[in-house]
Amino acid sequence: MREVNLRSIDLNLLVVLQVLLDTQHISRAAEQLHMSQPAVSRALQRLRVTFSDPLLVRTSHGYDLTERARSIQSEIGSLLQQVRQLVTPPVFDPATSRRCLRITGMDFETSLYLPKLTRFLHQQAPEMSLEILRQRDNPFERIDKGECHFLLSGMLPRDEKDHPYELLLDSMHSACVMHRDNPLADKPITVDSYAAALHGIINITGSGPGHMDQILGRTGRQRKIVLRLASFISVGDFCDGTNLVFTLPRRLAERITNERRSLVMRELPEELRGDQIRFYLYWHSRDHHDPMCQWIRKVLPAVLVS
Repeated sequence: MREVNLRSIDLNLLVVLQVLLDTQHISRAAEQLHMSQPAVSRALQRLRVTFSDPLLVRTSHGYDLTERARSIQSEIGSLLQQVRQLVTPPVFDPATSRRCLRITGMDFETSLYLPKLTRFLHQQAPEMSLEILRQRDNPFERIDKGECHFLLSGMLPRDEKDHPYELLLDSMHSACVMHRDNPLADKPITVDSYAAALHGIINITGSGPGHMDQILGRTGRQRKIVLRLASFISVGDFCDGTNLVFTLPRRLAERITNERRSLVMRELPEELRGDQIRFYLYWHSRDHHDPMCQWIRKVLPAVLVS
């Protein structure tokens, strides 16, 4: 069998061929295609070379199709429709989509923001599913490897060259959470009293000083850390009935103290507030033009503030 070089085939010729086979007439085909009759005739000559077949032959009643042309006629319509579908931009319909949206992040970010997204999806995209993946030591690893569509994180990329797309979702200052009988609970916190307290921290990266340690260090002080946790989930359990102080993003501090009446939230002294903590939605360039991901990026900010 002779191997066909697809690079030598002009797709426009197949459109002309379909009309020629349907009309079996060069002039009528030219009218439908809005082409001149000589141009259609030249296209037919090229098609005859391409298919090594005359395709249309003259008879006493006009043109007739060869056997090869009849075989092509039965397939060319569906073939061109497939080509049209291939090059047509995809459309995402949340009401009927059955796709799975995959997001990774720390337990704080996912528990704070994603329940709202889940409720929204149940209403607007009832057939879609949401999968929340555990965040790895390098939070950007999963989106880099294509294991999920989005990363929800307050962390910044480690390497500028690997910087993904980002969307700022939220920002807030930190606040302190402590038991209501903590000595700091009934009076304003000062820089000195904060530094002298017993602190618990969430050890996200496992290395380096924390955000608050850097801010406190600028005042020439150092806090005493007596507890390191790997997750935000158990903060309330460890704080309850102790003199521990946890410095947390404000929305998390509000949630924990609302859930436990024995715990209270207190403001940091002005000198220790620093810049607001920012939370971003990150994604890889491979998903930047995905219609589903574009829809999520469009609706998510409004969903989170509702």
